[in-house]
Amino acid sequence: MKKTGQYFSDFMKWLYPNLGVKRYFFVAVIGLFLVSAGLAVISYGEALGYLEAQFREIIYTLTGKTPKSVVPAGVVIFVIGLLAIYTGLKNMLRSVISVLLPDNEDKILDVVYSRRHLKRGPRIVVIGGGTGLSALLNGLKEYTCNLTAIVTVADDGGSSGKLRRELGVLPPGDIRNCLEALAEKEDIMKDLFSYRFESGTLAGHSLGNLLLVGLADRFGDFQKGIEQVGKVFALRGAVFPSTLSQVTLEASFVDGRSVKGESSIRDTPGKIKKLWLNPGNCTSPAVALEAIMKADMIVLGPGSLYTSVLPNLLVKDIRNAITLSKAPCVYVCNIMTEPGETDHYSVSDHLKVIVRHCGKGIVDAVLAAKEEFPQDVLGRYAQEGGEPVTGDEDKVRKMGIQYFAGSFYAGGDVIRHASKTLAKEILLVLFRLKPVNERVALVDSFLLNRKMKNL
Repeated sequence: MKKTGQYFSDFMKWLYPNLGVKRYFFVAVIGLFLVSAGLAVISYGEALGYLEAQFREIIYTLTGKTPKSVVPAGVVIFVIGLLAIYTGLKNMLRSVISVLLPDNEDKILDVVYSRRHLKRGPRIVVIGGGTGLSALLNGLKEYTCNLTAIVTVADDGGSSGKLRRELGVLPPGDIRNCLEALAEKEDIMKDLFSYRFESGTLAGHSLGNLLLVGLADRFGDFQKGIEQVGKVFALRGAVFPSTLSQVTLEASFVDGRSVKGESSIRDTPGKIKKLWLNPGNCTSPAVALEAIMKADMIVLGPGSLYTSVLPNLLVKDIRNAITLSKAPCVYVCNIMTEPGETDHYSVSDHLKVIVRHCGKGIVDAVLAAKEEFPQDVLGRYAQEGGEPVTGDEDKVRKMGIQYFAGSFYAGGDVIRHASKTLAKEILLVLFRLKPVNERVALVDSFLLNRKMKNL
């Protein structure tokens, strides 16, 4: 505990020169004195006879009449005091905020109210990997900061794969994307973290990946490195790897072939029969499991079924926590099939794969797309072997899983979920799955979000 002298020393720091605080503090103090004086004049009449006389003289000079009551003088003193307090406190706060939040000093009340409100948002755990997971987080952070991303660490390609092979660290790529998405100032963090070196020994590596690896080495733990990034960039949520173990994703195909490594599985044509992790006894961080147990909603995807979603569910701890959690688990189905992974798959086909690997009861609802796409865009996907995922609601409901559909396509040549639209649909699904008496908070989140955007 701090001693009395330490408290006094900390207080005296506010009197240091050039802080832009002292003058406004004294204005506020003078205002407080004037408020007290005004109340005294109003209440006791002659308590401040000198001030009363002065105000009588001023009023006589201005109007040519002597006031019979001292109350107007007291009111004037009181109002001046309030204005002085308001001016002093406002400018004192502005001096501090202009340093701490230089880009938001004109909207400080909006920022404070928004952040306080986001803390009351629903607790949502999102599980997956790839760009789909980061896109969803980007949309959800506008409604709640109680977000937890649980990310696959089976990636063995690109910069992540090189760092994994050379340094023996967990692949940082998907985790980096989630950190970028949850950052309050996403553009700044994305520019910083996504910068890739183009020459030398670091060619192909992103700065964000290297920073995560460096922090993991500095603090002796990959998760602690992630936490340090969160402290620096004020994340609206937390990010955890699905396991801290070095795992390899392996698959067997219906034609008898076996393939090791996520990138090899992704690049191997053919129908996948079974997927597993090696070693199979890997464990999950306790904090990730705790987040699942306390969640209001668990979301799987969007992302590649076999290489982004399933690798997390193959971790026994994650799978068991989802089954035991009271929160509904919603699978966000991809809009388009993926060549070599989900050729000609319907929504129910995606769910059957999850059930085959994880057992019944893990998924409570599915959110699928109902879209019409430009023919030229569909033609380009068809050339690459992709097509829209068929929505077979009847088959899904026969599996005991609720079916929800929405429109997510934002236009353009690439068909993927629009992050803000997907986030709204996710919250609508949560609203529908919640008991009636628990829906008020969600409605409140929607209303605040709309209000903040209109300011």
